[in-house]
Amino acid sequence: MSTRLRVATRKGLFTLESRGSAAPRIVRADLLGDNCSAVLADPRDDTLYVALDHGHFGAKLQRSRDGGRTFEEIPAPAYPQREDAEPWLDMHGREVPNSLLLAWCLEAGHATQPGRLWCGTVPGGLFRSDDGGDSWSMVESLWDDPLRRKWFGGGMDYPGIHSVCQHPDRPDSLAIGVSCGGVWHTADGGATWACRGEGWRAEFMPPEQAGDPSIQDVHRLARCAARPEALWAQHHNGIFRSIDEGATWTEITGVEPSAFGFACAVHPEDPDTAWFVPEIKDERRIPVGGRLVVTRTRDGGGSFQTLAAGLPQEHAYDIVYRHGLDLAADGRTLAMGSTTGALWLSRDAGDRFEPLASHLPPIYAVRIEA
Repeated sequence: MSTRLRVATRKGLFTLESRGSAAPRIVRADLLGDNCSAVLADPRDDTLYVALDHGHFGAKLQRSRDGGRTFEEIPAPAYPQREDAEPWLDMHGREVPNSLLLAWCLEAGHATQPGRLWCGTVPGGLFRSDDGGDSWSMVESLWDDPLRRKWFGGGMDYPGIHSVCQHPDRPDSLAIGVSCGGVWHTADGGATWACRGEGWRAEFMPPEQAGDPSIQDVHRLARCAARPEALWAQHHNGIFRSIDEGATWTEITGVEPSAFGFACAVHPEDPDTAWFVPEIKDERRIPVGGRLVVTRTRDGGGSFQTLAAGLPQEHAYDIVYRHGLDLAADGRTLAMGSTTGALWLSRDAGDRFEPLASHLPPIYAVRIEA
């Protein structure tokens, strides 16, 4: 079986390919020197989309219709400017910009919606395209929701939408994850939204606010394709699971070596199987004990295995960001990239990892095309 990886890094987009049992190797290096914040290979038509963060020059989008051989710039999402809009002040009294700072995630719409794309951004706007990225419109119903003004920045200065989980059976149903903003659901393509989540716990908030679903610092949200009511979330202060499409959440406790991290992946057919990449929280964003490991549960969080074969086990300071862990549709092929520019692949659900690269630029996102 052939495997293709798209790896978005601080200094460009790298494509790795393999055939059969051979290890994937780098076959293309595109957009070199550009900060690539997100990547999407649309499974409906193989169009490749890459989000760029040019800092002073702003966020940009690139599209390739020939597998990355050539790219064209397409419009980036633009925040609507309203003369009568009230300034949005966060919990610290800072005004949140009404402009695009970062395109944080790109996702394809439902298979029955050709051309539909979703883009989650910082500072918290969700955008939709229905023409393959030629134009974008903000989902203003979410932006105008009064609860949105309770969102605030965590690791970033401002809140952002990092996860968009399409329901596989209902084209207009989505669940999105927001940093310091919780998990939101729509059943009508974004016309209306609900933020729900009994069972959340935000230990960084005062006790009377700790259970408020609209301020939860969700780091990553993942859905089981075969059982879409099953959702897993890596939260700032733990791992949480829902089996009723986010109406209620159960915290998974006692996870060693740590329940803190950023990445989360769920098996496409087995809702009880999920993967996480643990690290020390807050004051030390490094792997526990200098050992890079992946944790896996196969019983819905009742127990966890610590997977370390093939990963560095001393003086490892790799951090795996939200989009740095990806699972293929086969439920066995895992790819993982870190802030040190290291990239690994597992073909056996994490039992053993093989190194693919060790000197890439810092890795922000990894996507598997199998």
